[in-house]
Amino acid sequence: MNILPGNMRFGAGQPVKRLEDQRLLTGKGQFIDDKPEDGALWLHVLRSPHAHAKIISIDVESAKAQPGVEAVYTGADLVADDIGTIPTLSVFMRPDGKAMTVPPRRLLAHEVVRYAGEPVAAVVARSRVEAQTAAEAISIEYEILPAVVDPIEATRPGAPAVWAEAPDNIVAAMSYGDAAAVEAAFAKAAHLVSLDLVSQRLVPSAMEPRSTIAEVEKKTGRLILHVQSQTPGSTRDVLAEAVLKRPKESVRVLVGDIGGGFGQKTNLYPEDGMVAYAAIKLNRKVRWRGDRTDEFVGGTHGRDLTSTGEFALDAKGRVLAYRVRSVGGTGAYLTGAGSIIPLVLGPFVQSGVYDLPLVHYEVKAVMTNTAPVGAYRGAGRPEGVFIVERLMDAAARQMGMDPRTIRKVNYIKPAQLPYTNPVGQVYDSGAFAHMLERASKLADWDGFAARKRAAKKKGLLYGRGLTSYIEWTGGRAHTEKVSLHATAEGRIVLHSGTMAMGQGLQTTYTQMVSESLGIPMDKIEIVQGDTDLATGFGSVGSRSLFVGGTALAVSANDLIAKAREKAANALEASVEDIEYHDGMLSVVGTDRRIGLFEIAKNEPGARLSVDSEGEVDGPSWPNGTHICEIEIDPETGVSRVVRYTTVDDVGIAVNPMLVTGQVHGGVAQGIGQALYEGVAYDPEGQLLTASYQDYCLPRADDIPLIEVTLDESAPCRTNPLGAKGCGESGAIGGPPCIANGVMDALGEFGIKTLHTPLTPMKVWQAIRDAKAAAAAT
Repeated sequence: MNILPGNMRFGAGQPVKRLEDQRLLTGKGQFIDDKPEDGALWLHVLRSPHAHAKIISIDVESAKAQPGVEAVYTGADLVADDIGTIPTLSVFMRPDGKAMTVPPRRLLAHEVVRYAGEPVAAVVARSRVEAQTAAEAISIEYEILPAVVDPIEATRPGAPAVWAEAPDNIVAAMSYGDAAAVEAAFAKAAHLVSLDLVSQRLVPSAMEPRSTIAEVEKKTGRLILHVQSQTPGSTRDVLAEAVLKRPKESVRVLVGDIGGGFGQKTNLYPEDGMVAYAAIKLNRKVRWRGDRTDEFVGGTHGRDLTSTGEFALDAKGRVLAYRVRSVGGTGAYLTGAGSIIPLVLGPFVQSGVYDLPLVHYEVKAVMTNTAPVGAYRGAGRPEGVFIVERLMDAAARQMGMDPRTIRKVNYIKPAQLPYTNPVGQVYDSGAFAHMLERASKLADWDGFAARKRAAKKKGLLYGRGLTSYIEWTGGRAHTEKVSLHATAEGRIVLHSGTMAMGQGLQTTYTQMVSESLGIPMDKIEIVQGDTDLATGFGSVGSRSLFVGGTALAVSANDLIAKAREKAANALEASVEDIEYHDGMLSVVGTDRRIGLFEIAKNEPGARLSVDSEGEVDGPSWPNGTHICEIEIDPETGVSRVVRYTTVDDVGIAVNPMLVTGQVHGGVAQGIGQALYEGVAYDPEGQLLTASYQDYCLPRADDIPLIEVTLDESAPCRTNPLGAKGCGESGAIGGPPCIANGVMDALGEFGIKTLHTPLTPMKVWQAIRDAKAAAAAT
């Protein structure tokens, strides 16, 4: 971890309004689709209508003859041109002890298609409509093969194989803990609690669908790719080195404004590679814009984890052992993190904020004939926390305990910190019982009974949900690079490899630079999304502020140190006698001084510059307590969230207003996951939820007033800012909190579990079945 001077200031914790909003809300944003066409050709992707099939033949001659068509490409064309495949991290082992093996993910399918929506051919034409029309003239003969869409079914004997080299469809498996010791603890436990749980597959729903533009720069011959990417540096490297097989320096990736990322925009997609390939082949600017349906069928999905979780407890509610068996669906191809999400990231937090002495986790990553699964807000951590938090409530109900009491019995105590959890992850700080107590007061825990009685008078069921969550952040990349420049024009310019996508980085970074250097905020410029200027790890895993911000803090210190050296020479004094304050460098005890920007005038390029790297000691562990109250109309099954209170530990918040907004957004997505959203395929692999007519998102009137309180009592100890990631927390605490609330409301009927999303039909049917069962006894 970087050790920085104690007198440096890195943000005053002020709720500065977002600097980005004036530009974005007045139509001055620079999204890809805002770029002028400038004679660009349009690319359209033809997708497979089948979930699994051999490609017998493709006839593109009629399509080539269509008006406006410049080129038509197939998978065979790309193979002939030695175009590479999109890589994944093949670092795990299969259950048989062999290395994991996965089908190559090509830009266009070659010989076999493995999910409905897989790109099979691409048409490039003078207009988007001409490209779409010509694609309809492509004739493809398929031999349809059996498909499998359910990860559990995919592991059964005789299931269709997605990839012949993994005939059981198991990509890889991981095991954690001591199976024998856990079995022994279960054998002698006073109470056993078991739940079958599903974190269903979701479709990320950013405001801006994916789009791409590529062109070859005439002067240099370099490829310029405009793309939506949370990780511009790795996008450049994968495209250049793995797909196009050329030096990465020959590619420049530019990212403008992004209308939402949520983890979905961390990968290079086949469409991006095809646009780049076509631009090189034709030496023309080429662009592609996905429709919303392209996002549903061709973008990555999230979650898709099916688990059985079990607690063995003593008579006082202390968990003696914890056992989880999970199957994570990867889809037909593995994204970069496709196997890491279920096999590693979920287990990282699966024990939650609890001191659980014995665990045994078994996880399998399984292929199906469906769209690939990738990162989506939380990426594994929502799934892991969902299991332990649902079990905590189920155990409390079964044992007749207050859900707070059972958590207090099992919490990690302050004296145990730093605490190493069962899979070797170290929690550096936290005050878990304190968070629960504070949230209980703010949520008016004691007033719940009266509100429940009032709801009952109106014929409504009423329940309360509770969650104590923890989140692992950092993306396993603990360094970040930035460049900081003072210019002769009187401006400070920061170049960062992190990427804004709605979280307000321009504002927080500007705050930090302003505080550190004493320069007005309107004199500061934040530049991201240009691989020629900065190539950091990017923005994933809620790492931008605590890792990228650390690099910024280091660069501010480095710039002052360099300016002091320059000032010492100019003022003919020793460096030790030079002090910096608000853009001026002075000789201590004299009136001799020189301005930072005056120094910059005499530097090469008329700017004083430093390249810096920030390093943190490890991940951060934001955590908190969420409490909600739910009312259910038993006649319709409609569940409504009427109260939602959170207390969130994000360490030191640079801008509390932005953090609160991040929690709001995450909770909204958590409500969507718990009550509304869910991907459905039919047995043949056709996506049944391919539009918002069939895939339900929460609307504004489905979201209650969310009361967020930030707690700074346990600053992070792994970075000099004391900050913890915050972007995914709401989406981790939200789903189990809502689900627990619904199950609490349904408890009077003896209903113990329902799989999310808890739709009106599911809830109504469960109530109906419970009443029928009661009447029959």
